[in-house]
Amino acid sequence: MLRKFSVLAAVSVLTALALILSACAAPGSLTVSQPNPGSADSQGSSPKAAPAPVPAGTVRLPQPQVAPPIQRSEPTTVKVEIEAKEITALLDDGVAFHYWTFNGTVPGPMIRVMQGDTVELTFKNAPDSHATHSIDLHAVTGPGGGAKVTQVAPGKSATFRFKALNPGVYVYHCATGPVALHIANGMYGLIVVEPPGGLPKVDREFYVMQGDIYLQGDRGEKGLRTYSLEKLLREEPDYVVFNGSVGSLTGPNALKAKVGETVRIFFGVGGPNLTSSFHVIGEIFDKVYPEGASEPVSNVQTTLVPAGGATIAEFKLQVPGTYVLVDHSLGRLEKGAAAQIQVEGPDNPDVFNPIAPATSSQDTSH
Repeated sequence: MLRKFSVLAAVSVLTALALILSACAAPGSLTVSQPNPGSADSQGSSPKAAPAPVPAGTVRLPQPQVAPPIQRSEPTTVKVEIEAKEITALLDDGVAFHYWTFNGTVPGPMIRVMQGDTVELTFKNAPDSHATHSIDLHAVTGPGGGAKVTQVAPGKSATFRFKALNPGVYVYHCATGPVALHIANGMYGLIVVEPPGGLPKVDREFYVMQGDIYLQGDRGEKGLRTYSLEKLLREEPDYVVFNGSVGSLTGPNALKAKVGETVRIFFGVGGPNLTSSFHVIGEIFDKVYPEGASEPVSNVQTTLVPAGGATIAEFKLQVPGTYVLVDHSLGRLEKGAAAQIQVEGPDNPDVFNPIAPATSSQDTSH
């Protein structure tokens, strides 16, 4: 099991702080995560260096796919392979970041199994990684959720099996010290454990996760940015994003649906620090499975999702237009926490009828 630790408030030298934080790594960890070159937070000893330019050809990370619903009725053995990959990609326009990922996406791949399945998980760490990585699945009953036996050095791998005992939607994340840093750099995802008989059928399913990112320097500064352990410990993120980057699910990247369809959103919060007040502007959740619970509640406007937690939200689309997914702690909207569902179809004046709409193009409804 991961060792409990506390940060000594009197420590002022970052090197000593990093050593203390590394104690949170599970026993058997092969290396301690070290900052990227030039990533140590400024302590006032030297002028702040400007970020390096964004490397040519840098693009946003690809989006993970929704794993298909389970079609069988009997438990089986499911083999899953996940690889830790460290990748430089765009976080925002003109801003690049060195992500730590599962399978090259943020969030990592959705794992989908059935209650009663035996899951054989092989965890690899890419040879060009700079740090040890691991995986802790909240759906696992066992030491560290698997992290105790998956502290894997670059170029190595480990395998373990677990029984999926409880249905629900669960977060997984890296659990190598400092754990919060690995999560903040992008190492989180969801595992869905369907009950026998599966979830009720819907027309479309979406996979969205929120995370907070901490950078050296000023927010909005362009270039190749490095993480800030100091800001992370103060819980002062520069960015709060859905699916890894600003604009990952808006505009040309928006989710798509049609009037009359029922959609299901698997929504999780990697964190590492912030809780989300998940809300869809212009919709009411017909059903919410709080924290991924087995039984839903009805007619919910906003649902609270903790760091390291997940939920399922379902609703039927009755009016065309663009619907914005937000964390209703709305200061985070300015830090990137927005996604869109673009809904096509016929108008429905019985439900929504703009009789004399305002002429201003600025939306002040939220």
